[in-house]
Amino acid sequence: MKFVDEATIHVQAGDGGNGCVSFRREKAIPFGGPDGGDGGDGGSIHAVGDINLNTLADFRFTRTFKAQRGENGGSTGCRGAGGDDMEIAMPLGTRILDVETQELIGELTREGQRIKLAQGGFHGLGNTRFKSSINRSPRQSTPGSPGEQRELALELSLMGDVGLLGMPNAGKSTLLASASAARPKIADYPFTTLYPQPGVVSCGLGRSFVMMDIPGLIEGAASGAGLGIRFLKHLQRTRLLLHMIDVNPPDGGDIVSHIKTIRGELKEFGEELQDREQWLVFNKSDTLPADELDALVKKTLRRLRFKGRHFVISAVTRSGVVELCEAAMQWVEANRAAALPAAKLADESPDTPE
Repeated sequence: MKFVDEATIHVQAGDGGNGCVSFRREKAIPFGGPDGGDGGDGGSIHAVGDINLNTLADFRFTRTFKAQRGENGGSTGCRGAGGDDMEIAMPLGTRILDVETQELIGELTREGQRIKLAQGGFHGLGNTRFKSSINRSPRQSTPGSPGEQRELALELSLMGDVGLLGMPNAGKSTLLASASAARPKIADYPFTTLYPQPGVVSCGLGRSFVMMDIPGLIEGAASGAGLGIRFLKHLQRTRLLLHMIDVNPPDGGDIVSHIKTIRGELKEFGEELQDREQWLVFNKSDTLPADELDALVKKTLRRLRFKGRHFVISAVTRSGVVELCEAAMQWVEANRAAALPAAKLADESPDTPE
C-alpha cells in the first residue's frame, strides 16, 4: 500500500429531525389536545485513534463522511429516533485542522482517543412543547437544526521512540531490518527508502520501542531538495535520534562534512529537532580494518568536539547492534516518565463542546 501522510476530507454531521404537529383523537377524551413529539438529534462525527493504522491511504478513495439524520417526531408524543454517531478510524499521530480557519481541532496520540469533528443538529420541537393555559391548541413546531459541516486537513506524523537519520545509503534500512521484524527495501543505490518505515525493536519480555526510518537527507533537504523535506516532520514524534554514519562512503566524501550537512538541515527545519538527544552510530565497521576504523572514529569525534554517546556497529553482520538497541531501550525507559505530562496534555486536545 502506498504511504500517504496528508489528506483532505469533508465531514457533515446529521441534521436534527423536525418536530411534529399533531392532536389527540381518542374516544373517551372529548377535548383531545396537542401530542406532537420532538424530532431526534442528528448524529455527530468523531475521529478515533487506531493503533493498527499507519497511513492515510484510505482517505484517497473516501473523502466525504456524512452522519445519519435524526428522524422526525410523531403523533402520541413519540420522539423521533436520534441519528447514529459516526466514528472515523485514523492512525495515531494524526493532526486534524480546519481548512477554512486553520484551527487545530485535535491530535490523536493514543489508542481509542476520540475527537469530535462535527456536531450533529439539535432536534426540532413538537407542538406539545408549546401548549399553555392560554394556547391550548398550538399549531407550531420547529424544524431540526442542520448538522455541522467542515472541510478538514489531516496530517500524519508517525509516532516512534527512536528515529534514524543520515545520508543516503548510510545503512538506516539495514539497521531497522537487523534490529526489528520490519522488512524495508534494501539496495546498493541511494533513496531506496521512499517513505517512513516503523519497526518494533524487542529487548526482552515487556521491553520494546518503535524505531523510525526516514528517507536519506541531502544538502538542501529542509528547503525541498531530495525526499527528506516531506518526511522530516516524522522525526518530530521521536525522542532520540540515531545519526547513522557510513565509515566508508562510496563517494569517498568527508564524514565530518556529511555529519555537518545533516545537522544543518535539522537546524533549518527547526531548532527543537536540532536540540533533541542525538547519538552518533558509525556503521559498516566490517568494511575497514580495526585500527583504521578506531583512528577514524576518534578523529571524527575530535573534529566535531562531540561529547555525546557514540557506537560502532555493522548492521549487516549485527556486530554492536544488540548493544546499541539495549542502550536505546534504557534511554527510552528512563525518559518515558519525563515525557508523560507532555503526552497527557497532548492527549487531552479539546473536543468540540457537546
